[in-house]
Amino acid sequence: MASSSKKTDNAAEIDRLALALAKEPGSKVFIPLAEEYGKVGRWEEAVVVLEDGLKTYPGFITAMVALGRAYEQVNQPVKAKAILEEAIKVSPDNLRAHRTLAKLYAAQGAKDAAIRSCNVILAVNPQDQEALALRASQDHAVVPECTPGSPQPPEELDRPQSDHPAEVPLFSVAKGTAHVTETGDAQVASTLSDLAQRAKPVAAALSLGPQGSSRSSIARLEQWLQLIQARRRDGSTPSQSIQKTSA
Repeated sequence: MASSSKKTDNAAEIDRLALALAKEPGSKVFIPLAEEYGKVGRWEEAVVVLEDGLKTYPGFITAMVALGRAYEQVNQPVKAKAILEEAIKVSPDNLRAHRTLAKLYAAQGAKDAAIRSCNVILAVNPQDQEALALRASQDHAVVPECTPGSPQPPEELDRPQSDHPAEVPLFSVAKGTAHVTETGDAQVASTLSDLAQRAKPVAAALSLGPQGSSRSSIARLEQWLQLIQARRRDGSTPSQSIQKTSA
C-alpha cells in the first residue's frame, strides 16, 4: 500500500514539474523533473530532459553530473564518462560525479582512476562505505598461485658437459671404430674415465645384464682408457691402439 502511494505521489510530482517546464521552457525546473524520473526508473526520459536543459544552460555542473548518472543507468558508459570527466575539470571535488566515475572506471578495468575517484570521496567522508568497498576491491590484486597437481616445468637433465667446442668433439664412434682427435692424452683419459663412471649407475638403474648393450659399451670405454694409458708407456698412437682393439 505504501509503495503504491509513493508511486502516486511521484507521478503527481512529475506531472506538476512537467507542466511547469512546459509553461517556462527556459527554467531550471528540468533538474528536479529529471530527478523524479530517475526515482521511478524512467531514465530514458531523464536523459531527454537533461539534454534539452543543457542546451539552454551549457556548462551547468549539476545538470552535467545528473546526465552522466542517467547515461550510466541507460548503459551508455562512454557518454557518461565523457560528460563526468568534463564536469570534474570544472568542479574537481564534485562527489556525485566521482561516485559515478569510480563505478565506470572499475567496470572498465581502470584501477588507478577508480581509486583516485574513491579517494576524493573519502577525503570528505572517510566512512563512506560504498567508496571504501570499491577502493578495497581495486587495491587487492589477485596473484595466481601454483596448485598441487598443476604442470611443472621439466627439470633439465644432468648431462655430461664437454669443455671442448661442439664442432671439435673429443671422440666419435662410427661402425665400431673410435677416432680420437689430437687432444692431449690426459684430457682423453679423464673424459673416458668420467663417461665410464657415469654410465655404470645408468646401466644399473635400467637393470641390464652383463651381456646388455650398455654394459658392453662401459666395458669398451674402460678398455679404451686402458689402451690410452698403455700408449703413454709404449709410445703408440691412441688411434692405432683403439683401431686394433675395435677390429
